[in-house]
Amino acid sequence: MDANDSLANQLLIAMPGMDDPNFSSTVTLICEHNKEGALGIVINRPLSMKLGGLFEQLELPDSDQAAAEKPVLLGGPVGPERGFVLHDAAHSYEHSLAVSGQIKLTLSRDIIDAMAAGQGPQKSLVALGYAGWEPGQLEQEMLANSWLTVTATPDLVFDLPFADRWSAAAGTLGIDISQMSPEAGHA
Repeated sequence: MDANDSLANQLLIAMPGMDDPNFSSTVTLICEHNKEGALGIVINRPLSMKLGGLFEQLELPDSDQAAAEKPVLLGGPVGPERGFVLHDAAHSYEHSLAVSGQIKLTLSRDIIDAMAAGQGPQKSLVALGYAGWEPGQLEQEMLANSWLTVTATPDLVFDLPFADRWSAAAGTLGIDISQMSPEAGHA
């Protein structure tokens, strides 16, 4: 696989016929995609947990109240005990990966500490767990019409209400996904 084949910085929009309940009606940002597989974060599945609950678990006292009220997302079914932060590219942290020139993924605690102190990135999403694909698996799912893809934008990733992301992402392709048949086919 060469860099031109990578789906990094693409949003995977689950097709209406997606059988896997982990991905039904989801939008997943692909953060890394190479010959070893792919890693993505689901960006439209908020949990009942708020970031303040995570701050408490990490024993971060006197956390920033605005940050504490932000929801935590279910980023995918793999490693739900692991935290991931998608954020704007204005700052880098200890373990940051550039998804694009505008979006980074950070896996280190220093970003959570900064957020609790009110010094974190201006735009961010915190997720527990991730979506992972073995080598060739995502490519096979694409061939099976499981996903639509669109280039990620900060607006789609950070600004839209969670409930609107699935239809809005498909809408950027000119598709009303609610009108699509759950049956996939090949012409």
